[in-house]
Amino acid sequence: MRLDEDANARKLYEGLTDGGERSRTAIERVLRDTGLAIDDPRLRELDALMQGYAQTVDIPFEAIAPALAGANRTLLSRALTGDLVIPDFTAFCAEITGMFEGVRDCREGEVAAYIPQLARADPDGFAVAVCTIDGQRFAIGDTATRYCVQSTCKPINYAIALDRLGVDAVHRHVGREPSGHSFNAITLNTAGLPHNPMINAGAIMCASLIAPEQSAADRFDTVMQTWSALAGKGAVGFDNAVFLSERDTADRNFALAYFMRENGAFPEGTDLKATLDLYFQCCSITVDAPGMATIAATFANGGVCPLSNDRVFTSDTTKNCLSLMASCGLYDFSGEFAFTVGLPAKSGVSGALFITIPGVCGIAVWSPRLDALGNSVRGVEFARRLARRFAFDGLVDTAEQTDPRRRSAEAAVDQATYFCAAAAKGDLTELRRLVARSIDVNLTDYDGRTALHLAASEGRADVLRYLLSLGASTDVADRWGNTPLDDALRHGDAESIAVLQPIFPRGSIEALAY
Repeated sequence: MRLDEDANARKLYEGLTDGGERSRTAIERVLRDTGLAIDDPRLRELDALMQGYAQTVDIPFEAIAPALAGANRTLLSRALTGDLVIPDFTAFCAEITGMFEGVRDCREGEVAAYIPQLARADPDGFAVAVCTIDGQRFAIGDTATRYCVQSTCKPINYAIALDRLGVDAVHRHVGREPSGHSFNAITLNTAGLPHNPMINAGAIMCASLIAPEQSAADRFDTVMQTWSALAGKGAVGFDNAVFLSERDTADRNFALAYFMRENGAFPEGTDLKATLDLYFQCCSITVDAPGMATIAATFANGGVCPLSNDRVFTSDTTKNCLSLMASCGLYDFSGEFAFTVGLPAKSGVSGALFITIPGVCGIAVWSPRLDALGNSVRGVEFARRLARRFAFDGLVDTAEQTDPRRRSAEAAVDQATYFCAAAAKGDLTELRRLVARSIDVNLTDYDGRTALHLAASEGRADVLRYLLSLGASTDVADRWGNTPLDDALRHGDAESIAVLQPIFPRGSIEALAY
């Protein structure tokens, strides 16, 4: 190991110390605070080197130095310096936990009853999981419970077809507009095609496009391998009982398939029975919430799984899929969800919901109680609260919103900078907008100057009057010991001095002049 590598590795070693402890338990605790887990596939080397040590025994530097100087170095360095996509992951998880607890007591809705196996689901089951594009993970609730993906398989089947055949070939057989009808309505668009891949007819069509030249077993293997890759080689299963139940209660889906065949929508030579079987099998795939969150994060990461760094889908495929999820992903509630939440998502009648926040993270919610439109009641309410609390696009609209990609200290500095800059420019419109978000009118910039200082320095008497009416403090001194009145006197603006002088008497004005 070179000297520079040794020095960097020792810094990481120190960073992994928790309160003087360097045990496996302490290291795992430090990693967990950043959002990383020791079972992360990217930390396999570090995990292997720590295996020989008991949980509470301090691990010497030399024992794990190869991992700290090798493949794990970049990831660990970014995590320990707060350079992952959500720097304060602990605070973010606390917010997610608060939302989870806030909707836990919701008992509205009923489990899906039209498929016997789904009717047996625990109506009070509830899990939420998060995975960021950097592989930071958090889960709460019934996180070990595996559930059938149902309609959340539709974006994946569409993406598989897109990646294999391309946009033009796929959309010769399926449209890309909201249908305006129920997800299982027997209707086609004006071109005689299913309206989009997120409704049943479109999903059946996409199933027909997945490796039709292969055997039934190989076609399903193709799908399962894709799901496993999306989940970072995570456990993906299959519920045969649900598959059989799906097939036995599929009159509407059979009707849709025959209707499409009658209208010549399928590719020539499509085996209708094999296509429907594949579709039912895809709906019967099982995951847990953490696995589904990783899948959603892969879409958020442009098709690259954050836990393996393997590309699963092309960036164009991912973009096209997210576009249709945003417009068609929640059945007849899609427009309302786009308006109130504004994030690409897909729901399923098992109570599954996955939300993709491009460039940030994927979130999975599982709660089997459904509303009248077939969406998870808790899932939709959680998504609403998520959108109200976090401005993932960086456009913070209310005092309650934050951008979790930014450090809290950085956000506070920016607030002060914007507020002071608006005061200096005399921009009362911007000041009122910031005040409406409950900004502290006495925030100070790097030099300890408040908005009142800046307004006084620039002779903005109208701004001074506005800030004073909000309770702005006149006796705050900046790093050089100057108050707003001192700045007004230095600027020599009589109106500003008159506004400040009665409130903050300082004796002789001549004594304060420069």
